[in-house]
Amino acid sequence: MQTFVETGLKPEILQALELIGFEQPTPIQAKAIPHLLESDRDLLGFAQTGTGKTAAFSLPVIHNIEPGSKNIAAIILCPTRELCLQIERDIQTFIKFLPKVKAMAVYGGESIERQIRGLKANPQIIVGTPGRVCDLIRRKKLKLKNIEYLVLDEADEMLTMGFKDELDQILSACPEERQTLLFSATMPKELVRIANEYMKSPEEITAGQRNVSAEQVKHVYLVSERSEKYEVLKRVADINPDIYAIVFCRTRMGAKEVAERLMGDKYSADALHGDLSQAQRDYVMNKFRKKQLQILVATDVAARGIDVNDLTHVINYELPDQLEAYIHRSGRTGRAGKEGMAVSLITRRDLSRINQIERKIGKKFSRKNIPTGEEICKRQLFALVDRVINADMSDTIDQYLPELAEKFESLDKADIIKKFAGLEFNRFADYYQGAADLNKKDKSKSRKANRGKFSRFHLNIGRRQGVDPKTVIKIINDS
Repeated sequence: MQTFVETGLKPEILQALELIGFEQPTPIQAKAIPHLLESDRDLLGFAQTGTGKTAAFSLPVIHNIEPGSKNIAAIILCPTRELCLQIERDIQTFIKFLPKVKAMAVYGGESIERQIRGLKANPQIIVGTPGRVCDLIRRKKLKLKNIEYLVLDEADEMLTMGFKDELDQILSACPEERQTLLFSATMPKELVRIANEYMKSPEEITAGQRNVSAEQVKHVYLVSERSEKYEVLKRVADINPDIYAIVFCRTRMGAKEVAERLMGDKYSADALHGDLSQAQRDYVMNKFRKKQLQILVATDVAARGIDVNDLTHVINYELPDQLEAYIHRSGRTGRAGKEGMAVSLITRRDLSRINQIERKIGKKFSRKNIPTGEEICKRQLFALVDRVINADMSDTIDQYLPELAEKFESLDKADIIKKFAGLEFNRFADYYQGAADLNKKDKSKSRKANRGKFSRFHLNIGRRQGVDPKTVIKIINDS
């Protein structure tokens, strides 16, 4: 398959795709769309985050449903309201030239009464979060008896977030004669159970390897003391003047605290977490999408549904509890064919977790040194010079050139360069003057030098022979 035109999708859908510049399907789209247009067999689709899964399932669903029908033909379940809204926005784009096809999002944090009124307009496609869908089913306002398509998007994440009971309830309310489409980046055991219990001989398609990170993402880690981690985060941001990143924390309190510290230190940052109202979340996300923020600090749950193609970095301020979550985090960058970097800020105790993640994603991490103050100052200075050289010049300045020349008459070229660069560069030079080297390897070397020489013993016995660490230490001490 070379282009969307060759898929056989309706002309109205192709017209909408042309309008947004979609010409060639991604690998997951190239495999899923023909299957869903030609077969009513259930489908298991595996692909990394950011590979175009939404279009892979929604385009053929839109193609197949009957325009103008008063029944709900398709329900799409996803873990968070951000992802729910993103999918609904994408579908609205795809149905732009199909006025008789309607789609609607239902999710928590918004008035359920308003959503009930919206259902009276007879949308054929519902995109919803499990909790709100269950609420509407219990109120008998959402009837799934006529659905033809049930889509589980980011199914692994829904299970991680504890929606097992809700999924069971929704799946049980759906008719037997339906086509079930399950899309995921990973395949945990509970997802295997759902596939076995609720799907009928599904066909399995995979774009790239299952449970692995995207090819365009580089994985690195920096080791520091826990007390220095925030300082390391600032140095990572400072060494990358054009950073556009999501910083991941495990808890909402952690995300809030890190964001507040960054904002207090004059970084272009904000937080996205569960304590925000929907209006506040939308406000923060709109600023981030428009690049009015350089750094978004978020929890795993809050970041679901963030659809930004230009992220330069994903920064793990804390490693996730679940290994699968690392795949979702790193999948936020390196999208749409662009390169990205996943940076993990760890202590020595986390090194074993890095090894576990390496085995899980099939990629090797590179250990990087924490940037020094001198390196940051040099990078910032030359980034400033590049911005000046590449700045657009306005003709309106020409009229002021004679007066400007007079202003600079007393300065030679070197003085002008120093003063101009100093306007923005001085704060970095002042902050990092005499800054400590935070790399742990230097500290460990100095400690080893002070301890003297060591001898290493290898013991070929252990607990099976009745020997435990206390016994070994006692023997050494007695000797």
